[in-house]
Amino acid sequence: MSTSTRFGYMTELSTKGSKAIFLDYTGTMVKEDEPYTRELLGYFFAHSDLKTPQEALRVVWGKIKEMEAQCKGEQFIKKDEMTDRILAWCTAHCGLKGDLDYMHDTWRKIWVHAPLYEDVKPFFERTQVPIYVVTNDDLIYIQESLQEKGLCPAGIVAAELVNACKPHREIFEKALEMAGAKPEEVIHIGDSVTSDVEAAQAVGITPIYISRTAPAQLEGVRVIRSLAEIE
Repeated sequence: MSTSTRFGYMTELSTKGSKAIFLDYTGTMVKEDEPYTRELLGYFFAHSDLKTPQEALRVVWGKIKEMEAQCKGEQFIKKDEMTDRILAWCTAHCGLKGDLDYMHDTWRKIWVHAPLYEDVKPFFERTQVPIYVVTNDDLIYIQESLQEKGLCPAGIVAAELVNACKPHREIFEKALEMAGAKPEEVIHIGDSVTSDVEAAQAVGITPIYISRTAPAQLEGVRVIRSLAEIE
């Protein structure tokens, strides 16, 4: 999800000189507006006090980002547990009365079956630099998803490996360790200003912000609309 952007973007970017590429998963590699997501949001709307599917998205996404910001060390929880906590919170505060097991199962389907953006496979096929997927989602689901989609990254850096979600620096430090690279030798591509751009900058990694739905500009940061813009 993007925030605080202005119109305009840059193109014709290159990975030459980079030792590795770190790539966000949700919103960067896979679509957020897809059938299982719409099914889940529609169910939230129909079985709670929330007025529209859009309000359900705002409430749920807000809780996800709030929990991820606190998700570190002893406070770390995997996405399965986070999902249960969000559903429990919505039951207590949003009048949610639906089948929680059904909603959790649908959420798992999103993690595994959300379709790739059309530019992702070509990007993997033409890029000579090793690509590492850096994600807050649980490793087991990302492994299943990438196997289903026929993608073989150099590595998957999941939050559970370091007990810390993005935007905490530990997940990027683990990615650098796995890649055997220094921060200045890596670029990170993601669709969140907080979790991708600012978090990568905090450890000295050059970020590229992908804004798929609208032109955008961030001061001092390269912005793209598609992975096809990166050579």
